[in-house]
Amino acid sequence: MKKPTTTAAAIALLVGSAMLTSVRAEDVQPVRIGVLTDMSGMYRDIMGPGSVLAARMAVEDFGGKVLDRPIEVISGDHQAKADVGAAIARNWFDNGGADVVVDVAQSAVALAVQELARTRNKIVIHGVTGSPAITQQACAATAFSWSLNAYAISAPLPKPLIERGLDSFFFLSADYSFGKAMEDAAAGAIKAAGGKVLGSVRFPQNNPDFSSFLLQAVASKAKVIWLISAAEDTTNALKQAKEFGIAEGGQHIVVPLTYITNVHALGIANVQGLTFATPFYWDRTDKTRAWSERFFGQHHAMPTMDQAAVYSGTLHYLQAVAAARTLDGPKVAGEIRKLPVNDMYVENGSVRADGWLMHPFYMASIKAPGEVRKPWDYYTIEKVIPASEAAQPLSESQCPLVAQSQ
Repeated sequence: MKKPTTTAAAIALLVGSAMLTSVRAEDVQPVRIGVLTDMSGMYRDIMGPGSVLAARMAVEDFGGKVLDRPIEVISGDHQAKADVGAAIARNWFDNGGADVVVDVAQSAVALAVQELARTRNKIVIHGVTGSPAITQQACAATAFSWSLNAYAISAPLPKPLIERGLDSFFFLSADYSFGKAMEDAAAGAIKAAGGKVLGSVRFPQNNPDFSSFLLQAVASKAKVIWLISAAEDTTNALKQAKEFGIAEGGQHIVVPLTYITNVHALGIANVQGLTFATPFYWDRTDKTRAWSERFFGQHHAMPTMDQAAVYSGTLHYLQAVAAARTLDGPKVAGEIRKLPVNDMYVENGSVRADGWLMHPFYMASIKAPGEVRKPWDYYTIEKVIPASEAAQPLSESQCPLVAQSQ
């Protein structure tokens, strides 16, 4: 047999070395967590850079590595546009940019990304997402809802209000799917509890002038004005409600989707007494305080419920990856459902077949200025809403996964 020449042997050695280097490089490719969020638009303060920070804090608390690989957090700005968000997620999923997508939040973007996750067996963990379809008609085996939806923050609120004599309602609703879903959920709960809806009006997203809408609400003489909005729309509407003296006139304002950043921007003197439901408040327990103060030290604002959910969802995903010993989407999804959720966000939480994280909500109101003891001390927790009441019953589910699990 002819021996290889020195040159041929050298080439073979180089090729073998390159292949070995390639294998080793592949072995240490980072596990990437893609935070798909609104970095520049109207939702920036309630998610955005704060959500990216929350994900990084989860990675830090987990230890920085999983499956003997480093963990990297990347981010993308969906601009609250479904096509933009879908394009980013598609690129991440198809080109190895991210192994999981977290946050997302805005309903149209969330539904588009969830469909991509379904077709590619990839994991997506939503933060605040208005549309119940995420865990209903559009549910996916690898998709999860970690914070709230329209049902969870709408359906539990009317009954305690009606029990206090606040039994007539007027809706000011954002004119998109999130607004309709929340109005439908609240209207059904109002009727069931013996209350009345005296009227409703819809306004466009990112609306600067609420004058005509507020005047219709005042003219209805409803005891409760139910404002369904988010981010800057909430801030604008509440500022103008204050200017009209609506609360002073005796009408009670409910904003189911209330963010602590909105309250801080407005000042509690302008929103005291406001009622809402929330899955998270930074000052509720020793654990939430300790985590939130760490967050504040880097972000200079207390965390919103969305940002807290991103932390919890990211941490639980990494625990599931470790348990599954793989990044395979369906296998990781199985562990996400199997493992209990225990962190500062929720204790002994569990994930249902439809992807909904079972956790309590809290009926809260804004303190009077004289009750504030320290910065960002804005909420009074009035009632714990058990997870079983906050979640839409599985008996009403339209998610195909529920029937398959029974």
